[in-house]
This record gives sequence, C-alpha cells and structure tokens, in this order.
Amino acid sequence: MALGGGHGLAVTLEAWRPLAGELTAVVTVADDGGSSGRIRREMPVLPPGDLRMALAALAGDGERTREMTELLQHRLGGTGVLAGHPVGNLVLTGLVEIHGGDTVRALDTLCGLLGARGRVLPMADVPLDLVATVESVDPDDPARTRRIRGQVAIATTPGRVRDIRVSPADPPVHADVLAAIARADVVCLGPGSWYTSVLPHLLVPRLRAALAATPARVVVVLNLEAQVGETDGFSPEEHLRVLQAHLRGVPLHTVIADAEAVVDRRGLLSAARECGADLVLTSVAASDGAPRHDPARLTEAFTSVLASGAGAR
Repeated sequence: MALGGGHGLAVTLEAWRPLAGELTAVVTVADDGGSSGRIRREMPVLPPGDLRMALAALAGDGERTREMTELLQHRLGGTGVLAGHPVGNLVLTGLVEIHGGDTVRALDTLCGLLGARGRVLPMADVPLDLVATVESVDPDDPARTRRIRGQVAIATTPGRVRDIRVSPADPPVHADVLAAIARADVVCLGPGSWYTSVLPHLLVPRLRAALAATPARVVVVLNLEAQVGETDGFSPEEHLRVLQAHLRGVPLHTVIADAEAVVDRRGLLSAARECGADLVLTSVAASDGAPRHDPARLTEAFTSVLASGAGAR
C-alpha cells in the first residue's frame, strides 16, 4: 500500500503496479487549492483532486479504460464557473452525492468503472486543514514565527516550517483504511510534498496507531530535491530527520534515495540508522534530468528491496 497525495503518490502507485496483486492507496484530504479547494468550500465533500489522481494511476490498461481515464483527467477550459475543474473531480463529487455522502463507496464505484488495480481510500472521513508554525518569515526579524493555515498557504509562505498539525486533531478514519494497513505486506511513504502530502498521514492519531501496529515493511522514498516554499534548503538527511520526528512509534525499515541526489552519503546513512532503517542508494530519477522519479526505476528499486529483505523485521 502507498500513502501520500498528488504526483508523488501517482508515481509510487505506477511503480508498484507490476509487483503487487492488490494495491491500496491512502490519500491525503487536506488540499484546499484549485478545483479541490473550490469544491470543498461549496460542497460537503472531501477534496477530490488527489483521490482522482490516484484513481487514474491505478486504472486498467484497456483502450476504453484509457479513454475514460483521459476524460477524468481532462481539465475544462473557458472562463466560466466550470473553468479549471478536472472532469473527474466533478464526477467523483457527483458519485458521492448519489451514494448519500459515502466517499468510499463512490471511490469503489469509480475503481470498478476504471478496472483499477486495487482501491483508493481517503486518509480521513472529513476534510482536513493543515496548520503550521513557520519561522524566518521576516528577513528583518528571523526569530519571528507565524501560524499558517491551509495547504496552499503553507506551501507558498516564505520561511521554514517548524511544526505542523492537522485540524481537527483526531479525525475519524474509515475502518477499511485501518484494515488495509493491518494486512499490508509493504507500506510506502513518499515521494511528494513533505509537509503537506507525506507527513500528514503521521499526524492523524488513528492512522499513526495503525501504522505502529502493522507487521508490514515500512519503506520511505526520499524526494530528489528540496521543494520551494516547503522544504527550502533541505538535504536528503534533513528530510529524513523531519520524518523521524513524526514517526512516534511507527517503524521504518528501508529508505530509498536517488544516488545522484545525495551529496553527503555518510550523513544520510547515519540518519537512516537513527531511524533503524536500511539505506538503499540507486538510480530512481528520470533519465532526462527532470526532477521527477521514474516509475520503471522505482519498480526496480522496490523489486531489489523485496528480494533482499532489506529492512524486514
């Protein structure tokens, strides 16, 4: 199973597809920007965008399925009230209404229509807000901090995130999510926006408790570079130490990092050992030099980890 949101989760799901008979994606529900933000403000539903992207990543390979996926991913043009909405966001919102507000049932319906290789589940049953304390927001007063609310605001506020939490603090989590974590063989975190897509799963108490109790191997895939506005100046080992501070009893068995993205290998190895994890350095970046993970290379890395038993209890 894979936890995350956005493009990072989509790449991870694509990489796991050749290896897993049954995939479960647990998706962040804190997005408050763009189409998702507009929908969650106007409708009593979870923000649909990250859920839609995970559905597209798990969709079947048939021609009709590909056409359906392309439709769901299509973003409407024009200048009217529907401009900028991906069709899939509206379809998922409509299905939630049809099913009386049951998001999981709506997602299962779309999974069936897309011939999906698994399930897509929300990490909480209610929309979440992220609340962060950001420091160094004022160059003339570096000690000053600000409390920033909302995923988009956090990602675009200059400074460094000192701490982050979710609101509500203890949201309800669907029973199917907890059951999937309990029976998982592998749980994968990352890559993705570190504070707004990856860490939020560790901020939900019921999710964190389930992750702490699972017998699964827990794997983290580090980002290729720091993200402007969120992890400015972070090295790979700093990403890992921030993650470690939020584990709170969740075991970590394997850390995967791109070999070319790591300057201080000894420092990253030390950080991995502090987490009790093995470090796997290999090529997982796209070969064209773009700062994105290559799904095929990630598949090779996951295959190697599974074959070697690296990080297993």
